[in-house]
Amino acid sequence: MAWWKAWVEQEGITVKSSSHFNPDPDAETLYKAMKGIGTNEQAIIDVLTRRSNTQRQQIAKSFKAQFGKDLTETLKSELSGKFERLIVALMYPPYRYEAKELHDAMKGSRDDVSGFVDPGLALQDAQDLHAAGEKIRGTDEMKFITILCTRSATHLLRVFEEYEKIANKSIEDSIKSETHGSLEEAMLTVVKCTRNLHSYFAERLYYAMKGAGTRDGTLIRNIVSRSEIDLNLIKCHFKKMYGKTLSSMIMEDTSGDYKNALLNLVGSDP
Repeated sequence: MAWWKAWVEQEGITVKSSSHFNPDPDAETLYKAMKGIGTNEQAIIDVLTRRSNTQRQQIAKSFKAQFGKDLTETLKSELSGKFERLIVALMYPPYRYEAKELHDAMKGSRDDVSGFVDPGLALQDAQDLHAAGEKIRGTDEMKFITILCTRSATHLLRVFEEYEKIANKSIEDSIKSETHGSLEEAMLTVVKCTRNLHSYFAERLYYAMKGAGTRDGTLIRNIVSRSEIDLNLIKCHFKKMYGKTLSSMIMEDTSGDYKNALLNLVGSDP
């Protein structure tokens, strides 16, 4: 039911739209936080980590209108290090942020590219799966195996969405009708595990902080990109899988304004 889906999605969000929102005073607060000598980092954290991405875009427009300056560029000039990287990430519209991170990752200046999805390749894979099973006599089992076993979880989720649009049935139903026995069981297991994306992101966040050093790019990207989607649900899986909360690990592994901003985005413990 649509209302149930909407409720679940809302429950997963850690960063929600601020009620009674007005971008003008927020923009003024940010301007004062960066005006003159020194910067009020806490004021920046309080505003930008407690507004939705849509609201941040409105704040940026108001900042430009009131003070004639680009907010993101002003933040870059006033902040530094990992804290700057996190705050600037919050200012990108989601689609632009993903595109920028993918571009940087492919140049080798980010941690990895495994969390990104190429929509064109996902559509091609969906078409290939459909051709392998639904459009020809028999089933090209190797095509199914190759795609299901060599693509990332986030990529496969997009493939499954595209496949359903093409075939008018789920990938699970197609596997059941086109394969049988141990192969069918194995493929259905892959799909089931892939659909549990919350465990996938929990694992990525854990290994971003486990051991010596922190993979800050992975940490920032996953928290920023999931904070308005399902980070609360990821936090629950994180605790079940590792016996500690995401926020406790952030507290152990980060420091200063960077830590405070991350904790605001993550929210309270499950």
